[in-house]
Amino acid sequence: MQEKIKVFIDGSEGTTGLRIKDMLRAREDIHLITIDEKDRKDLKVRAEKINSADVVYLCLPDDAAKESVSVTTNPNTIIIDTSTAHRCDGEWAYGFPELSKEHFGKIKKSKRIAVPGCHASGFIAIVYPLVKAGILPRSYPLTCHSVTGYSGGGKPMIARYQAGTDDVTLASPRQYGLSQLHKHLPEMAAHSGIDFAPVFNPIVCDFFNGMAVTVPLHAPFLNGKVGAARVFETLKKHYKGSALVTVTNEDAEMIAANELADSWKMRINVSGNDERITIVAVLDNLGKGASGAAMQNMNIALGMKETKGVQNGN
Repeated sequence: MQEKIKVFIDGSEGTTGLRIKDMLRAREDIHLITIDEKDRKDLKVRAEKINSADVVYLCLPDDAAKESVSVTTNPNTIIIDTSTAHRCDGEWAYGFPELSKEHFGKIKKSKRIAVPGCHASGFIAIVYPLVKAGILPRSYPLTCHSVTGYSGGGKPMIARYQAGTDDVTLASPRQYGLSQLHKHLPEMAAHSGIDFAPVFNPIVCDFFNGMAVTVPLHAPFLNGKVGAARVFETLKKHYKGSALVTVTNEDAEMIAANELADSWKMRINVSGNDERITIVAVLDNLGKGASGAAMQNMNIALGMKETKGVQNGN
């Protein structure tokens, strides 16, 4: 009988951790290492659990994630961090395998993998291939709009939305990150190949999960005679063969941000003309934007089919 893979989730009570836990419980090849409630913040106990595991998911605030990494002494333990702490650390693999063969290869051989942020996943999925193809200038002044469900705000925001209060502002889309210091901005710049971060407008709405990340482009400022058709063909070619990322050019009247809620896939849609182009990445902020990506990275690092145990994978 094949030995089960020992997995520990450090910080399993948050939204991302709970989703990962549910996915792992459904897999017969996984032994989930548990921790008593009273020991969840005991670093010594956590260190014991971490170093006894084959794979550790960090679902913690940045400082706590760094603390967990600092007590990892087992050279064979694979750390998959869902926090912001290591996404711009060159020693860590950036966990978006569809970006390139190099990204996939680094994930496959790495013991340290940083899961991309949800907003960043949509933005980078759009921008990276266009920069790589030479269509989008690195110095292009990009703007990004992202509409997301409230689960991305974690337990406090979820509780507020689900409390049934008379706060009418919760029924309205609410823009945040107005200071242009959103925590995803550094990785959005670092991993898309652009010279500086975009102007970023995240908007939270009254639905639980799902998101639509939009990057508008002025075609005359791209390299060469490039319109919506060329952008579509470039992105379609880049993601050809991907199990989780698809590219369409539907001339849809509307795109719903929760279209792929509860899926681990991403759909990139290109529309517009030879003057103005709208590119929208639709995904689940808890799926390809968090837990699903984390599971996908584990599968790759362990040499398994990347969609094993991933909902709606092929």
